[in-house]
Amino acid sequence: YETDDKTSGLLLSSVIYGPSYISFDYALSYHGLIPEKVFLYTNATFNKRRSKMFETKFGNYSYRDVPKAVYPYEIESILYDNYVVFMAKPEKALLDKLYTISPVSNKKELKKLLFESLRIDEDRFASLNKELMIKLIPKYKSTNLNILKRLIEKEISKK
Repeated sequence: YETDDKTSGLLLSSVIYGPSYISFDYALSYHGLIPEKVFLYTNATFNKRRSKMFETKFGNYSYRDVPKAVYPYEIESILYDNYVVFMAKPEKALLDKLYTISPVSNKKELKKLLFESLRIDEDRFASLNKELMIKLIPKYKSTNLNILKRLIEKEISKK
């Protein structure tokens, strides 16, 4: 399919540079967490030590590292045009995204980042598997995600 001009660029993400899976903005959009349609195929890698960009006739691709400790978790196989595409589940895509953003200082700033800057849909956020997120967060060793963990734990304790 790499030579067929009608091939969706989505199918080539893990072929162009890997191992990798679709995550970050593209996966957030795909899962309905952000309202924007994303045209850049955003991918997670590990141990590459630098971000990469590729421009092809099939689309533009970005690749950036996530910690090796979290790389294999919560990736789903999506059947697309009879081919398998590997994509982060919604919770993982959000954690991957927050991992890559400059650290905020507190829960108030994190809420602003989530719901104003990133425009995360609050209803979709509320429906995410918070227990899963709490299990994954320590593997990232990230300030933003540690703050998110405290925010989630506070939310859970109110119920």
